[in-house]
Amino acid sequence: QVQLVESGGGLVQPGGSLRLSCAASGSVASIYVMGWYRQTPEKLRELVAAATSGGSTNYGDSAKGRFTISRDNAKNTVYLQMNSLKPEDTAVYYCNALEGGPHPADYWGQGTQVTVSS
Repeated sequence: QVQLVESGGGLVQPGGSLRLSCAASGSVASIYVMGWYRQTPEKLRELVAAATSGGSTNYGDSAKGRFTISRDNAKNTVYLQMNSLKPEDTAVYYCNALEGGPHPADYWGQGTQVTVSS
């Protein structure tokens, strides 16, 4: 089992920045991918960004050029640096961890609210 604890959400003005953190604990050696998704009442959960243990990254279209994902394998933590935030970035952001192997389980954090508003 893997437990994920997110932090760093909050209220920010348009154009501002926030940094989200997600710390994993438990069976962390099994984790291959860690990433961030977001969800609003109007939209399905969508990929924001993900990073493998080897350093490969993948971004959703909404995040490209503005957000940066990084991962500290020694601390079992993934970060999401969000710059140039827009009101449409307002959502609940969820941390996700995906195991490697033929039958991977995936795990979700409790979510952290990000609100971009003046």
